[in-house]
Amino acid sequence: MNEALDQLAQAMLRILLLGGSAFIMAMVLTPVYTYFAYRYKFWKKQKTVTLDGKVLEVISKLHAHKIARRIPTMAGLVFVIAIAVTTLIFNFSRPQTWLPLAALIAGAVIGLIDDILNLRSNGGVAGLRAPVKFTMVTVVGLLLGWFFWQKLGFTTVHIPFVGGWDLGIWIVPVFAFVVVATGNAVNISDGLDGLAGGLAASAFVMFAVIAVMQQQFGLAAFCMTIVGALLSYLWFNVYPARFFMGDVGSFALGVSLGVVAMLTNSLFLLPVIGLMFVVEAGSVIIQQVSKRLRGGKKVFLAAPLHHHFEAKGWPETKVTMRFWVVGNIAGILGIIIALGGGNV
Repeated sequence: MNEALDQLAQAMLRILLLGGSAFIMAMVLTPVYTYFAYRYKFWKKQKTVTLDGKVLEVISKLHAHKIARRIPTMAGLVFVIAIAVTTLIFNFSRPQTWLPLAALIAGAVIGLIDDILNLRSNGGVAGLRAPVKFTMVTVVGLLLGWFFWQKLGFTTVHIPFVGGWDLGIWIVPVFAFVVVATGNAVNISDGLDGLAGGLAASAFVMFAVIAVMQQQFGLAAFCMTIVGALLSYLWFNVYPARFFMGDVGSFALGVSLGVVAMLTNSLFLLPVIGLMFVVEAGSVIIQQVSKRLRGGKKVFLAAPLHHHFEAKGWPETKVTMRFWVVGNIAGILGIIIALGGGNV
């Protein structure tokens, strides 16, 4: 018993040290990024049209002050590099981290392409068009899903309180769907200072706890490495933001979050732990469906949902903090379900 506790304590110490190492590395890299971001003017360009080609009047008015401030984007490069280097050099269980690390880097590459196009654009869509991004992330999801099935041997998803559901080769498209959905949901949520970063940090903490309870210590260390790097990012990104993570950060976080959920066999816990990501993405879907089926009528003043509350007069900081609170409560609920539902 004492030996098992000693092993757990040692594993926890290494996990926390990796998180701390990623935090320090990200803090060291931040001034380097800041120098280049301001010298080469990585100013984020706001989208000026909706998916159906109409002018974004509400959001443009709400965020006119940010456009005037000239805030650089692509700061996600800092935490992506910190996470990748820390994981490659220091993570003590490489087999558990190859897939989520590959997901992180692949998502970052897609987001980086989008960000570069954003910097070179003159408004309008301001980056990759949605169908192109969707296709690219789907291809990544299918490739990672094939590895998950063929090389790691996963075929079953766990349904809390019910048991395993063997999908066979169909686990591959399910995996791809999770990657695409989570990647886009985190990307959609990245619209207010500190919002997506705070929600992602909370979600990765919850999955780190689940991974520890499953004795997947290498995967838990990867999750805490992300949390450490994100805490450094949030130090500068909370209101008023000094810079934005950009799609390079949001897609990296979203794609890797979906992979971590699959590796912990927590597919059905992901919508709980990532509740605010689901709500944010869902609000966009509801808005688009309503406008198409109801002759342009909207359900929300603006979508995603965080812009709706802004338009109702909530200060940006209040929206962010309340979304964080709900996200943390949902994450704790997810761990309770994991404990009672047989996920650990």
